[in-house]
Amino acid sequence: MTIRTTRSQVTSKAPFLLAEIDGHLPAGTYDIDTDEEIIEGMQRTAYLRVGTLLYLRHCGTMQVVSVDPVGWERVWRRGKRRLRRLSAY
Repeated sequence: MTIRTTRSQVTSKAPFLLAEIDGHLPAGTYDIDTDEEIIEGMQRTAYLRVGTLLYLRHCGTMQVVSVDPVGWERVWRRGKRRLRRLSAY
């Protein structure tokens, strides 16, 4: 099993909710790591999202929260007008 990790940043223009975190997360820029398992087929390669890590920074500390990839995708789609992908690095 081979896993690839993609790092990116998203910016929220408004507070948002995630099931794994109590309360609203404030507007701001967040770092995201997305882990995907490579599924090789006869004619093409596919990727299955298996994990998403959200990095929360507050008052000089950092907390890493594992969030449900499906839940994150739902939040991403619902708030697409408020969340803007900055870049992959």
